Amino acid sequence: MHSIRIALFAATAIPLAACATVQDPAGPNAMMAAAQADADAAATDAHERLFAIFAAADEAELANNPINALFRGDMRYADTLGNYLTDAYNNTERANAQDNLAKLQGIDRAALDETDQIAYDVFAYDQREALSNLTPEILALTDVRPINHFFGFHTFYPTLSSGKSAAPYKTVEDYENGLSRNAGYVKLIDRSIAKFREGMDTGVLETKLTIGNVIEQLETQDALKIEESPYWGPIEAMPDDFSAADKARLTAAYRASIADVYAANRRLHDFLKSEYYPQARDSVGLSQMKGGAALYQQLIEQTTTLPLTADYLHNLGLSEVARIKGEMERVKAQVGFTGSLSEFFDFIRTDPRFKPKSREDLTQRYYDIGEEVEAKIPAFFAVTPKTDLEIRPYEPFREKFEAGGSYQSGAPDGSRPGIFYFNAYDLPSRTTPGETTLFLHEGEPGHHFQISLAQENEALPAFMRFGGNTAYVEGWALYAETLGYPMGLYDDPYQRFGTLDDEMLRAMRLVVDTGLHAKGWTRDQAIEYMLANSGMGRTDATAEVERYIAIPSQALAYKVGALKIQELRDKAKAALGDRFDIKAFHQQVLGTGALPLPVLEQKIDRWIAAQKAG
Repeated sequence: MHSIRIALFAATAIPLAACATVQDPAGPNAMMAAAQADADAAATDAHERLFAIFAAADEAELANNPINALFRGDMRYADTLGNYLTDAYNNTERANAQDNLAKLQGIDRAALDETDQIAYDVFAYDQREALSNLTPEILALTDVRPINHFFGFHTFYPTLSSGKSAAPYKTVEDYENGLSRNAGYVKLIDRSIAKFREGMDTGVLETKLTIGNVIEQLETQDALKIEESPYWGPIEAMPDDFSAADKARLTAAYRASIADVYAANRRLHDFLKSEYYPQARDSVGLSQMKGGAALYQQLIEQTTTLPLTADYLHNLGLSEVARIKGEMERVKAQVGFTGSLSEFFDFIRTDPRFKPKSREDLTQRYYDIGEEVEAKIPAFFAVTPKTDLEIRPYEPFREKFEAGGSYQSGAPDGSRPGIFYFNAYDLPSRTTPGETTLFLHEGEPGHHFQISLAQENEALPAFMRFGGNTAYVEGWALYAETLGYPMGLYDDPYQRFGTLDDEMLRAMRLVVDTGLHAKGWTRDQAIEYMLANSGMGRTDATAEVERYIAIPSQALAYKVGALKIQELRDKAKAALGDRFDIKAFHQQVLGTGALPLPVLEQKIDRWIAAQKAG
């Protein structure tokens, strides 16, 4: 279509200009039409050149990050995990980003339409962020800490290889690819050990806490027989149409390959336990690690997409904690509880009415919540994902160290569902009032809507369909929790307490993350703060704090992003009055993928102005 438009404009421009020279009465209009034609042609040319840059960058990204291709259903690189933790990988990433920025300079941004300008801005932002992570100074602080209990291939890879994730096991070639990936995993674990050794030499070390947890994770996996491990799942589900010879050959090959995976994990375990753990840091805060204070400031700005400081975020958290505690006091009074707020927290933690009876009972609760939420969705969203949502508990081999819930994206074409995982570990320590909130966040309309709608939008360039930033992604999911109020899901005071308790968690994260990584807080100090200000059980509070220790700054994104989206909604409502449409607002927020917060704000401001102009 674009090439046809260019040809038509080029063909009509000369005759129209000629008419004007003989003082045709339509001359001024003809000249305006010619000018518009030239502008449209320029915009079309700029669009096509911009999207050619995007397409080339995406191809380069997938070639260097084959796991991303696998999750998108692209099987071209399915036989490899990639050469992560190598100079070659980092050099390729750096060269790609530099090349992308150089090409972008050749595009006249002013010639692009509004949507393409957003894409231009996000792409430039992403490339600059990539380069900031690939400086020698930063890599010396990050690559030498390749694994902790919350981030690492040692927990990601078993699920990927289970036959229940993105890696397909439908053809003989799929199974051969799985064997090749297993070999790549072994190499990656050995490279991880080498990187840990580099950190030991330079004094950049992980914490005893995170490494101790990794050791336990590896021991949990090693205790499983090969036939009981996730890796054996594809053999248990081998397609019936495979020949007897292929079945026998692949079964034997997988047994040997999985044994190699187990051996690599044991090498990692033994190295960490006997050599690394004794030298690991006793402290837990990033600012107490060599080079960690500067790294934490960079992480804050990357995570929030805003130039914020640890002090600002700490104080924002304290303010939000005080506000939410006031709301909790009102719920306590409404249900007639006469004790202190701390005693009310203990009541919620311990009363049997708030305890799930079993894993099956908890699963059914989430099924019921899903049906209730889906009945409310049409009043708030004009566009919903075609990708289905599946509800699952975490697998037992990883549930102890996982968060209360998480989301795994489905296939872009809807052929594989998105998955809402919930945690059924240590059920006696868990409470039920926050279940609705967790589903809104991880499932519908939280991560499942935001991620699926972006992936399914083929009009967007790939980096906007599949990329994103934590402030937008987690900010949207926390904002989605607040929709439970107008949906009528929090009319019950205990459900309302549940969502306040979850909101309190995100407010406390601002306090605790900055406390740990900028203000010298200890692990126990952070846990006690969370117990004193919420209804969380000790198991959950401990898991949360250890998560913040493992992935500094990630916890800051939730409140920062949600507050920005709420601010933009309130601005639109105030400006548009009765003309404000919540479904239209949500489509504006979700319609162009996960934007850096400044880019999102500019987009919403333009939308408000356009709505006011009619």
